[in-house]
Amino acid sequence: MTETANAAQADYWNATAGPVWVRLQEALDRQIVGIGLEVMRVLAPTRGEHILDIGCGCGQTSIQLAERVGPDGAVTGIDLSAPMLAVARDRPVPPGAGRVDFRQADAQSADLGSYDAAYSRFGVMFFSDPPAAFRNIAKSLTSGGRLAFACWAPLADNPWMTAPLVAAAHLLPPLPPSDPAAPGPFAFADPQRVRRILDGAGLTDVDVVRFESRIGGGDLDTAVGVSLQIGPLGAALRENPGLADQVAGAVREALAPFATPEGVKMPSAVWIVSARKP
Repeated sequence: MTETANAAQADYWNATAGPVWVRLQEALDRQIVGIGLEVMRVLAPTRGEHILDIGCGCGQTSIQLAERVGPDGAVTGIDLSAPMLAVARDRPVPPGAGRVDFRQADAQSADLGSYDAAYSRFGVMFFSDPPAAFRNIAKSLTSGGRLAFACWAPLADNPWMTAPLVAAAHLLPPLPPSDPAAPGPFAFADPQRVRRILDGAGLTDVDVVRFESRIGGGDLDTAVGVSLQIGPLGAALRENPGLADQVAGAVREALAPFATPEGVKMPSAVWIVSARKP
């Protein structure tokens, strides 16, 4: 990969988060698949289109998009994470799907090419300079091209993240304060900020719609394992690995009430954002 404007995020997603997501790929894909499909419904890909998948991770969404554009279409999945892209490249592409290419690239600064539409499932909240990134993404869209992505609504509206944190808080050192606008999962929690960024990128028909669902699907052991390895709690345990067993017990107790016959299902809230290039 050429030099990236998001060097800190590139390091994080290659050295730290990427290997974790590779280990948890099946559980994480299952957890958020429904949200990704809702974004596809909003984007409405059609046969023969060329689509950019921003922050494609381990490739699930890129292949789903390729199925929708058909054999005359194509999907380019881009991500900063080499470990995740290695998984993506090994995924089988179903017969009748469009061509799928994966690139290690930074959507903020790379020459992305030209597309009929751009899509992202939680891949756009990690830019060091979001206005510059969305100007670059808009540049890649043809006239009339569409953009649709999912980003997390406020942390307080997402018990899948807050419940494990609250349960473990008394066992951990105080978490450092966070900048709500810094790159990270909840950087786009403010929908007005999202609107300003997309307006500034020259996009029109900006729409930000709240979408609520219950996410998860793995058994209780799987849910606890995921909670201990991702987000702020995962970061805290990487700094304090000796506390993992105590924290696991507290998290298990907090998640147990959400167990269902279909696995642990917890409330979530996201913004599904759509826009168009004039």
